[in-house]
Amino acid sequence: MISLANMKNLKPGDFPPEIKGLRMTRQRREVLAVILRDRDHPTANDVFLRAQKRMPTISLATIYNCLEALVTHNIVRQVNLERESSRYCPNLSDHCHFQDEKSGKIHDVVFKKGVKLEDILELPKGTEVSHLEISLKGIFGK
Repeated sequence: MISLANMKNLKPGDFPPEIKGLRMTRQRREVLAVILRDRDHPTANDVFLRAQKRMPTISLATIYNCLEALVTHNIVRQVNLERESSRYCPNLSDHCHFQDEKSGKIHDVVFKKGVKLEDILELPKGTEVSHLEISLKGIFGK
């Protein structure tokens, strides 16, 4: 199995026939390649426009179906920021999303080494966090 973690130059043909139990059709391979290529948290429409360059006959409905399958199988993460369109992130590790108010660009922000949620949040004893989704908004530094 190939690692999807830090691969930006993957082409649809580079994917195995199955990832995490999901059969990788031609369309799913293309959608995943689009998300991994730029890692800019694209919307479904962004994915559609980019995928059409290589697959002119792909439909927006197919894009939505592929994205749903990739999210359901934990291959990509669906990110929802306020009232905006859902975006898609290939980074499955615990991290936050920072939306730059100037550019609109979304950045992945990781926790400092050694920091745990219990260090910054007052969680009741015995609480188990199964999903983390923290979104920040402001001016992103350099």
